[in-house]
Amino acid sequence: MHGEYKVPGGKLVVVDLDVEGGALRNVRVAGDFFLEPDDAILAIEAALEGAPAHTGTAGLAARIDAALPASTMMLGLTSEGVAVAVRRALAHATEWSDYDWQLIHEAPQSPALHMALDEVITTEVAAGRRPPTLRVWEWASPAVIIGSFQSLRNEVDPAGAERHGITVVRRISGGGAMFVEPGNTITYSLSVPDSLVSGLSFADSYAYLDDWVLGALGDMGIKAWYQPLNDIATDAGKIAGAAQKRLVGGEGAVLHHVTMSYDIDADKMLDVLRIGKEKLSDKGTKSAKKRVDPLRRQTGLAREAVIERMIDFFRARHGLTRGTVTDEEMARAEELVATKFGTEEWTARVP
Repeated sequence: MHGEYKVPGGKLVVVDLDVEGGALRNVRVAGDFFLEPDDAILAIEAALEGAPAHTGTAGLAARIDAALPASTMMLGLTSEGVAVAVRRALAHATEWSDYDWQLIHEAPQSPALHMALDEVITTEVAAGRRPPTLRVWEWASPAVIIGSFQSLRNEVDPAGAERHGITVVRRISGGGAMFVEPGNTITYSLSVPDSLVSGLSFADSYAYLDDWVLGALGDMGIKAWYQPLNDIATDAGKIAGAAQKRLVGGEGAVLHHVTMSYDIDADKMLDVLRIGKEKLSDKGTKSAKKRVDPLRRQTGLAREAVIERMIDFFRARHGLTRGTVTDEEMARAEELVATKFGTEEWTARVP
């Protein structure tokens, strides 16, 4: 069995092993990490040898920590990262390189249609009718996108939304409200087979699926990291928020989408969103204006250039070919707009 895991912000760890009599056997650990002293790798392998195959990530990491010499230094590697690679091997997880990735980046579309396309494309990936897909969104109009379980009245000021011509839509994933304007935000979706995140906890899958964008931001001079559960942050503040939805059917698939702030109009956002003191308190800040830091100032690049460099980075790391939404997929998405995402019943399903 073979498992790989790219430690977020770190290096690749690879584990090969067998299972005999319900226990791990012939465990071998490798990767492009740095580890001192040299024989620490033997201690890691010995700690895993004979471990019950049902041992969880925390239990495997604890075995490794207990066995490591006191002088051990890990760079780009963690005991939890090794444990995750073991769990991925046992789960027969797939890797990024196992797929021919497709890019969809088309003309601006309405907020409700974007919600529908996320569902349709991810359903197609789950059924095996579409390859794993990176979709970069272009917005036809400004919008507030609320999470699947959020209260409409608690999150959005209807007078403010009407004043600024803001459409309110509800997505199928959880998480918080996102304020978007054409030209001021960068939004993308990953629709991936469930096997790509096998062996990862729900929380770990967020950082795993966005590790590529952290690398892309790094190439643009931005030191960014994942701030659990679902924020991408820098020293200057939050720049993005992510959300996920697991879809069943076929072999299953994961929808992972992210909205990044390029040049947010904080005053307008505050006039539309009802951002309470309780929500701000858990972010360690008193001002909502300080919660979102625009990419324009940090990169000095045009929005289109930022998107192009993100796509180029993904292509260099994982491979990427240009694709399109098929006529059938678009017809199904438009039907979902009419019957679900464009209806008051769906948008206000949690009043």
